[in-house]
Amino acid sequence: MSKLPRRSVEARASKLLASLGIHGIPVPVEKIAKSLGARVRLAPFDDELSGFVFIKNAVPIIGVNSLHHPNRQRFTIAHEIAHLQLHPDQITTEVHVDKQFAEPVLKRDSSSATGSARIEVEANQFAAALLMPATILSQILREAPIDIEDESSIEEWADKFLVSKAALQYRIRNL
Repeated sequence: MSKLPRRSVEARASKLLASLGIHGIPVPVEKIAKSLGARVRLAPFDDELSGFVFIKNAVPIIGVNSLHHPNRQRFTIAHEIAHLQLHPDQITTEVHVDKQFAEPVLKRDSSSATGSARIEVEANQFAAALLMPATILSQILREAPIDIEDESSIEEWADKFLVSKAALQYRIRNL
């Protein structure tokens, strides 16, 4: 399977938002998951495991670490939505087994966060594009430029997007 160009990943996230009529922030990721037929389940996991997605009885299940910060949970949900949109064949063919689930799953863990595997990089790009849409962020930057080194400014906007400061800084740098 070939690597998706960043523009393509960005476009797929934008298309999903547009198809659901989502044009504002914060982006309702649980609503998006539900619209895709997925069920989001929060449960406490080891700290290294942020989340996973698997299919049970033809229904996508997104598992999210309930011990993580709510903003991290939102990114995890968006990341797993990305797998549903970009890599549906990998969910059933790339099997990882978690302690609680004897089902095929794709896991989001500390190695996913580093984004070393191609599909994890794509899922992280999609998640960032979904949570911090380029059209909205670009408009904000045109109207009131954000100094990515100004902690208070970054914190203010990260709170509006319901993302971490690090995620917002990374997204701004990569737009």
